[in-house]
Amino acid sequence: MKGLSKESATWHEVGEEGAAQRVDNYLTRLLKGVPKSHIYRILRSGEVRVNSSRVAPEHRLKPGDRVRVPPVRSAQPKAPALLPRTAQRSVLRVLHEDDALLAIDKPAGAAVHGGSGVSLGMIEQLRLERPAAPFLELVHRLDRETSGVLLVAKKRSALTALHAQLREGRAQKVYWALVKGRWQNAKQDVKLPLHKYVLPSGERRVRVQREGQEARTVFRPKRGFPGLSLIEAELKTGRTHQIRVHLAHLGFPIAGDDKYGDFELNKTLARKGLKRMFLHACRITVMHPGSGKPVTYEAPLPVELSGFLDRLTAGVATI
Repeated sequence: MKGLSKESATWHEVGEEGAAQRVDNYLTRLLKGVPKSHIYRILRSGEVRVNSSRVAPEHRLKPGDRVRVPPVRSAQPKAPALLPRTAQRSVLRVLHEDDALLAIDKPAGAAVHGGSGVSLGMIEQLRLERPAAPFLELVHRLDRETSGVLLVAKKRSALTALHAQLREGRAQKVYWALVKGRWQNAKQDVKLPLHKYVLPSGERRVRVQREGQEARTVFRPKRGFPGLSLIEAELKTGRTHQIRVHLAHLGFPIAGDDKYGDFELNKTLARKGLKRMFLHACRITVMHPGSGKPVTYEAPLPVELSGFLDRLTAGVATI
């Protein structure tokens, strides 16, 4: 592979290790020390080309692709900014590990990757803590405010196989959410398209819109409380903020959701002890990329959520 030049662009041929990798992630690993904001800028400006064509950051590479990289200057290396200490203790809360993948119980408040104001996410932290690991890539993502099962691939072949399962709807992802109101239906299959947009402040949001991407979530009730319901949400597609937006659109916003929730209710719940969004990825089932057999990984409700349910049950946290 050619090295970077300050005077002219360089071309890099993608090998097997880059197969199915997003071009932004490929560049992040290639251009060590270059801020992610700069990587996205050169992608948006068209200075990066794949086989002589402009591409979006989410474009996935294939072996043999030729990537044009403009001349860049790396920042002076700095000591990495670590996750908050509470998140550091949890970053390797491993639910399962084998030679193909890691299942981690992600804490709320930890971003899964760097960017958007976070210098270092969980995947970067994992790579720092496991410098000898040849390959570590996120299989999927969780919102920063969401806790629960997160899968990390340890092989390119495992990542490709698991991505295919997610695209084809063969993986089952189940969440628990506490929502405003009394949930009535035993099962509700929601199919509402979602559209991403950007606020004037630059913050990205999602709304239900006819021209949006197909999105499907199946909801089932778990338990009722005065003014609140604990429900199970099974993702059939994996759109950004899908569960949060579907529930808010139906009139059942998630407790503690600071983007799509009921803000007055959130204030009341915070005084009662709920200091975060009540959304938890409790279970994921996939076909193991090595054995081909179904495997399920589960994460128990974290203590701040289970404790709040106990307070509701005891009538201490009624609203």
